[in-house]
Amino acid sequence: MSTLFVSAMRTGVPLVAGWLLTLAVQAGVTIDSDKVVTAVTVVLALAYYLLFRLLELLGTRLRGTVLQNIAGLLLGWARPPSYPKVDALPPVTYTGSTSSSGQ
Repeated sequence: MSTLFVSAMRTGVPLVAGWLLTLAVQAGVTIDSDKVVTAVTVVLALAYYLLFRLLELLGTRLRGTVLQNIAGLLLGWARPPSYPKVDALPPVTYTGSTSSSGQ
């Protein structure tokens, strides 16, 4: 899975989850201007992030450090995120008793 997709999901999912929680708390299904503003904010924030993340990725692939740095700065950090590769974890083994005597 590409790091672009992972980083976009790590940004988008919390925004959508927060919006859904706001809707759940209000529990009213009427569409008012506040809900529209919230939805538009989420969509625009995700679009902004994806645009500059794509430019940053393009700058990395073209070895265009200026494009990469400008896009990175507009995202808040000059370097793109890097996620460490993790090997599979070993299986968990049972080493003790979990029963309690209750006395």
